[in-house]
Amino acid sequence: MKGISLKLKVSIIVAASTLFLTALLTVLSYREYSEVVDEHYNTLAMDIAKTAASLVDGDQVARYRKIVYDIYKENVAPEFETQEEWDRYFEQYQAVIDEDYGSLLEILDKVRASNQADDVYIVYMDPDTRTCVYIADPATGEDACPPGTWDIVYENNYEALTHPEDGFPAYITNSEYGWLCSAGAPVFDSQGNVAAHVMTDVSMNDIMADRHDFLRNLCIILAAAAILAALILYGVTNRLIVRPIQILTKAAGSYMTGRSQGSEDGKKAMELLEIHTGDEIETLAGAMKKMERDINDYIVNLAQVTSEKERIGAELSIATEIQASMLPRIFPPFPERKDMRIYATMNPAREVGGDFYDFFLIDDTHLAIAVADVSGKGVPAALFMVIAKTLIKDRACSMAKPGEIFTWVNQQLCESNQAGLFVTAWLGIIDLKTGTVEYVNAGHNPPLVALEGEEFTYLKQKSGFILAGFEGFTYETSAFQMKKGDRIFLYTDGVTEAMNPQDELFGDQRLLAWMNEHRHEELEDVLHGLRKEISVFADGADQNDDITMLMFELV
Repeated sequence: MKGISLKLKVSIIVAASTLFLTALLTVLSYREYSEVVDEHYNTLAMDIAKTAASLVDGDQVARYRKIVYDIYKENVAPEFETQEEWDRYFEQYQAVIDEDYGSLLEILDKVRASNQADDVYIVYMDPDTRTCVYIADPATGEDACPPGTWDIVYENNYEALTHPEDGFPAYITNSEYGWLCSAGAPVFDSQGNVAAHVMTDVSMNDIMADRHDFLRNLCIILAAAAILAALILYGVTNRLIVRPIQILTKAAGSYMTGRSQGSEDGKKAMELLEIHTGDEIETLAGAMKKMERDINDYIVNLAQVTSEKERIGAELSIATEIQASMLPRIFPPFPERKDMRIYATMNPAREVGGDFYDFFLIDDTHLAIAVADVSGKGVPAALFMVIAKTLIKDRACSMAKPGEIFTWVNQQLCESNQAGLFVTAWLGIIDLKTGTVEYVNAGHNPPLVALEGEEFTYLKQKSGFILAGFEGFTYETSAFQMKKGDRIFLYTDGVTEAMNPQDELFGDQRLLAWMNEHRHEELEDVLHGLRKEISVFADGADQNDDITMLMFELV
């Protein structure tokens, strides 16, 4: 009902409900009336049959039955095509008609007439053929059934074939003979045997007309009552529900208009409401008044918060640029050098990140490469990253061993670590002439190395404790040998711990397989391709950690 007013909706609901209830009451009332009438006619038909059965002579009926059935069993349920054949068939049964036969018909006709039944007649039910044979029928004209006339026994009367003494319970049929209520009562001879059955048919045409009149009058009465009830219900609903809600809706519209146009009166549209219904609508009006006050206060606060957020956003944007400018971003970084290639990228999860990479020449023959990951996110991690990066670079330029560098940096970070942050880091110093790589690991992910033209493998190393985690810790220097064409790949856990919507990690094995598949490509293509592969794997899931990668090749 989109676009339809509440008043029209209420009208439709009231009308539909009234129509449904009227129809339901009509059906229930008509059904109850029909059941009562049907029960009356069932009782009437059975009483007429029992009356006739008690008035006829059972031995006389048994004698007529025997004559008729002896003839009938010679040609059971015959079918003829011409009237002449039927006439010859019925002539066989003339022997049953004697001076007492007329008296029997007279009794049956008197019972029919006195009870206004359609017909009262006597039949014999043959259990072997499941047919009934007419013995006596006082009807005249086309409706008369002379002795020998036969008909089928309906399935609902099969019980009477096995227990004829119980008779035929009343039943209603609508067939070629009309709408009838029929019943049958047994006729007993002097020996107590069932000689035949007296059947009675009571027409229900008149009662069906009465049913139709009852239904028509019932519909008129209920329709009038329903219209009156609908008008009353509509008036009450409109006064108690629709009109107060319309007032609330108008006030809400005035408030929105006032807010958009800056009208002070419009901003207080709810405060002017006077709704006293004593129910939930009055409670709703009070809640809307409070909501209006809260929204007005919220908008004032929101303006202040928005202004502050814009200021912070501008500062974070500057911080992002500053952090990015602290990392080497020009590639190739040493275009005059032909003995090495290097490329690195960093994608922070927020405006500023806690990861960093760095590489710098200590002298003409020694290159330092480093990757680190500060715990936490955002500005605190970024500030701690700046401190850690500065300390590592300053100490590395003193030509100290990597283990000595981290031992000193760890001590400095522990002394000023009030926030409880820590750093995982990997530092390597490469002798570009000999290919010797001296390195130290402070709890960081193991690098991938491709040595002697082989595939990438994870560097088997001894990992030290994290930086800023334990004061006085001593780090050891390890070493391995590189040759021309060998590569080192450094990364942070944002690579291996990237997650997809199914909570699956990118993982070490997937990283190793991808790197080996693309190990002969240019460094820049490898890192950008890997970043794209991680995005495809994440399939839209949020990036929860900084992704930092550095790749070095000795040429």
